Formats: sequence, structure tokens, C-alpha cells
Amino acid sequence: MTDVCTWTLWRIASSRLPTRWGMFDAIGFERDISNGTRRVETALAIVMGDLTEGAPLLRLHSQCFTGEVLGSLRCDCHDQLEMAMQAIADEGRGLVIYEYQEGRGIGLMAKLEAYELQDAGLDTVEANHALGFKADCRDFELSAAILRDLGIKRVRLLSNNPRKASALAENGIEVVAQLACEAAPNPHSLAYLRTKKERMGHALSLGTASAPARQEICIRCDLVGWRTTCLACAAMVTTETSSSLSVRHRSNSAIRKHPSRCFESSGQEKRDDFGHVRSSGGRFQ
Repeated sequence: MTDVCTWTLWRIASSRLPTRWGMFDAIGFERDISNGTRRVETALAIVMGDLTEGAPLLRLHSQCFTGEVLGSLRCDCHDQLEMAMQAIADEGRGLVIYEYQEGRGIGLMAKLEAYELQDAGLDTVEANHALGFKADCRDFELSAAILRDLGIKRVRLLSNNPRKASALAENGIEVVAQLACEAAPNPHSLAYLRTKKERMGHALSLGTASAPARQEICIRCDLVGWRTTCLACAAMVTTETSSSLSVRHRSNSAIRKHPSRCFESSGQEKRDDFGHVRSSGGRFQ
């Protein structure tokens, strides 16, 4: 029997949010999900101006404690958030939807484990796979639901990630333009950004060849630019048999600690391209 996933969106609270870019409104949302067990997901809509006319600027942003709080230079998250806030302030209208999806959805502790593997030579995608995760475990259904709740049907998306645009379109939000939100690389982030460009299809100008306009996704490992069987999958099999990084041990322990939402389906659940259970419907209140 296929599990039915139902959920309800709640608008929890709204307050003024004075920032160095100007006055925003912060609106808190919760998604109450029932799929055999109950869990709650939260997100924050950071809004400026009238969003009901035309297509406002939108940034879908995932929490990055290491970059935004600790000032880590391993990623571009902090700079992208500030660029988006400044762009919205310059235009006088737009919003950031801030989701609690640390490390592309794997959580802070798993993200640190992935960093440890990257320090040992793996790239960000290989590290996720070694820990038992997909390259990107995020689900943007909550963001789309928030946009609908706010009465927004069309957006101009501030993102280098084509999967965000696809996810919004699949959930009924028209992306009339995808605008670059690219931070300058530094010596600590360059390899990470190059991997996002070359293996995950992000539109980044790092001096390497552009990714093809149309790309196919490996059905096993979720990487762009490969066919049904790809070299990355074969490389991971080789890596897992290596004792130098104890990758197989890490992978098994990671699966025990992170048991469900980012892995291949073992039952008859319907899952989307991000590896998540696809809801057969949602309820909004």
C-alpha cells in the first residue's frame, strides 16, 4: 500500500524586521506533515513591499549556520543571502524564503561529516553519497506553498540553481526569469563552487566550460551530465571499497542516524526528483 502524505500550512506570526537593508516583514510558517508519523517543518518569509503585482524578486535560501553565523569561507551562502537582501531593497519589493535545510537538507552534523570527507579529498557530491545521501536532499514544496499563501503566482528567481526553478514550476509557480546570484569565489570555496557548476548544473562563471542547456540526470546518483549509468556511480563503488577513508563504515552509520528522507525508496512510496515522498495532495489553512 502506498503511504498518503497530507499536510497543512499554518501562518504562525508576523512582525516588522528592521535590517541594514531597510524595513522588512518577517512571516513565520509551519507545515504540519502527516505520513504515518507527524513532523513539522518551518520557514520564514522575509518580505518587502507589495508582492501582488507583477513578478517580485524571490530568493529561496537554505540555512547555513557555518557560513552565516560562523563566517565560514567554504561556501557562498552568506554572500548570496546578503546579495539577495540588497537586490530586494534596491528594487523596493521582493522576498526571501528562508528554509531550515542546512547542508542541502542533510543537517548540521552530517554537513560536518561531509566537510571531513572533503578535507580528505572527496568533493561535496561524493561526500554526500559516501554518507548515504543524495547530492541535494532539499524539498521546495514548502516554499511554493508559502508563495501561494501570499498570493504570488509569478516570480523572478534569484538563483544559480536550475532545480529550484524546476521545483517551483512543478508546484504551480511561474518563473518568468532566473537571475544570477553569484558570489566571487575565494581560495576556500573555489573547488566547491566548481563542483556545483560541473556536477550539479549551477549557472556559475568560474572560467570553466558552461554546462549544457539540456542535461540528463543519472537515475542512480542524481548528478547532471551523465546517462543512465555514470562514471560517478562507478567511482563511488570504488571509493566505498577503499579502507583509506573508511567510507563504508561512515555510510552505514549515517544511514542509521539519518534514516529516511533523503534516500532511495525501498517501498512503494512515490518520490520526486529530490528523493522525497511526493504528496498526493495538501491542505492549506
